[in-house]
Amino acid sequence: MRLSERAMAITPSATLAVAAKAAELKRQGVNVIGFGAGEPDFRTPANIVTAAKAALDAGHFGYAKPSSGIPSAKEAICEKFRRENGLTYAPNQVLVTLGGKEALALAFASLLNPGDEVLLPVPYWVSFPEQIQFFGGKVVPIFPKGDDLRLTPEQIAAAVTDRTRIFVFNSPSNPGGFAYNADETKAIAEALAGRDLIVFSDEMYDQLRYGDRREHYSFARTSEAWYERTITFNATSKTHAMTGWRLGYAAGPANVIKAMANVQSHTTSGAVHFAQYGLVEALTGDQSHVAEMHAAFEKRGAHMARRLNELKGVRCIEPSGAFYCFPDVRESFASLGVANAAGFCEVMLEKAHVALVAGDAFGMDTHIRMSFATGMDQIDTGIDRMAEVLGRK
Repeated sequence: MRLSERAMAITPSATLAVAAKAAELKRQGVNVIGFGAGEPDFRTPANIVTAAKAALDAGHFGYAKPSSGIPSAKEAICEKFRRENGLTYAPNQVLVTLGGKEALALAFASLLNPGDEVLLPVPYWVSFPEQIQFFGGKVVPIFPKGDDLRLTPEQIAAAVTDRTRIFVFNSPSNPGGFAYNADETKAIAEALAGRDLIVFSDEMYDQLRYGDRREHYSFARTSEAWYERTITFNATSKTHAMTGWRLGYAAGPANVIKAMANVQSHTTSGAVHFAQYGLVEALTGDQSHVAEMHAAFEKRGAHMARRLNELKGVRCIEPSGAFYCFPDVRESFASLGVANAAGFCEVMLEKAHVALVAGDAFGMDTHIRMSFATGMDQIDTGIDRMAEVLGRK
């Protein structure tokens, strides 16, 4: 059967493909250590589960009304933005979605016309280029010049053309594990001042920041002008260990949110009704689990980076956000007989039984992404196995 050109242009998610390959090897009896996970290794807190169960018991299993999100969920999101991000939104500026991924897709669908350019910093989240191209946009990648992977305001401003429609700002970064601080965020906003573009601020990991970059600063806070031209995206997935609940949200100009809601009404009909009561509890209830996960991830990230820097041909910056290390492995290519990160990952899976995600999927074929959303023992065992192949410095 003939498929559409749009569908054929989309490549499968590399992160999901790695997870599937590792799972298949495990089914065959191979002891695989996986570092591909893009989700916390914590259970959803009991109070959130209880809230969703209570919603079911109360009969909230029909369509959510309105489809853009139940009133209490929108109010909870507005309160979260006030409390944690210093941003004030009204309920009509908020949309509840089936995960953060749907929120982004709805925004691209609502704002892109064929040929519109989207400035996309590299490394980028694997689904960004696929979504942009699916909805008719043109990806304009901006490559970092330094080892810290952060872009300068000048680099970003220089990439703007009269076709630029959207600038994607992702801090903390998936996959890079880095974060921009307040001064850097303000400098980027100032460099783009007066430009006729919209900012997509992906802040899925805003509560998972470490070290001297632990304080989050939302792009929409930089000025009133950018508040009016920024859509902020978030979800309960990472901060509250709710990936399978598929609960995301977006906040921004009311007319854009309305357009996104219209598209949503003809596609998914909105987020799962009873699950939205879990979102309310996640954002307004006890937050002790956030601090618990934060402490664990900060410790693991520093440990993983330290261990990776012991390996020959590997250089890793200590992560300042999210739960990923993004080491540069290009100096190992010659000794392994490979040409890129994809080849590196194949060797590690075959010889070390360690599952990694190649940086090719994120726009950088010299790096790999390693999730530290796993236990310390798994981190040590996996890196010890890699050391048997690579050697130590």
